[in-house]
Amino acid sequence: MRRIRNPTCTSGIGRRRGGARNKSGYDPGSLARAAGDGMPTLQLKINGRAMQAQAEPHDLLVDVIRGPLALTGTHIGCDTGQCGACTVLVDGQATRSCTLLAVQAEGREITTVEGLAHNGQPHALQTAFQQCHGLQCGFCTPGMLMTAACLLRENPKPSEADIVDALEGNLCRCTGYVNIVKSVQQAAEMMRGEKA
Repeated sequence: MRRIRNPTCTSGIGRRRGGARNKSGYDPGSLARAAGDGMPTLQLKINGRAMQAQAEPHDLLVDVIRGPLALTGTHIGCDTGQCGACTVLVDGQATRSCTLLAVQAEGREITTVEGLAHNGQPHALQTAFQQCHGLQCGFCTPGMLMTAACLLRENPKPSEADIVDALEGNLCRCTGYVNIVKSVQQAAEMMRGEKA
């Protein structure tokens, strides 16, 4: 599979600055600093819910999602917008959350992989990925799901080439992508009511 840059990614934004971070990439000292220095509180709408989080002007959306908001389904992979593991939907568009400052997301509709399920029922993509074995280790899966959700919203009947093209910016080191593509095809059929 050839890789292209996701058009929503911008290369200058997203480089982490500052203190030591734990394995998730979140700086555990940021909340302590927030309490003492009047850090701004962001008003975010994530997965249909109004949420608040304190963030420094240079904090990335992925760090706020995984850190103070504790939505850890969004993964940090390459930290440069190249692998797609951190993909979320921002106003319905697949966006690398490691390339977007948290302050840039204020007032926008953000959907993470935790927001795909509806009323406790998995999204068709989640079901299809399970049924078609579209995941192995699972690290890339949240980004794949979010990118595919964007594709299926815009194109409910994608060709195999459309799916391959949409997923080009999402890397998986475990699979040959065959089952991932099959999963998206099955989910599209399920969403159109063609497959139970």
